[in-house]
Amino acid sequence: MVMMGKDRTKTGKVLKVFPSEGRLVVEGVNLRKRRERPRSAGKPGQITEAPAPFATSKALIMCTHCGRGRRFRVRLEGDKKLRICRKCDREL
Repeated sequence: MVMMGKDRTKTGKVLKVFPSEGRLVVEGVNLRKRRERPRSAGKPGQITEAPAPFATSKALIMCTHCGRGRRFRVRLEGDKKLRICRKCDREL
């Protein structure tokens, strides 16, 4: 779930993550238009939309139980790390 900007409150599936840059790409969010030239003579060019990366700090993980974007904490169970919703204390 996006917290800020023109796409605030939109949700989508995470397509790609860039951890070194602190950015991610979400399906249907932060769409950018790109004009493409015609491939051959006599064919029209087109405008395509593709999602662009944005800062990870502007996104929240959706809690399936609360139904909203929530911050989370990490709980260790054995050698596994579990993400726990801060509001309802259930596993994400």
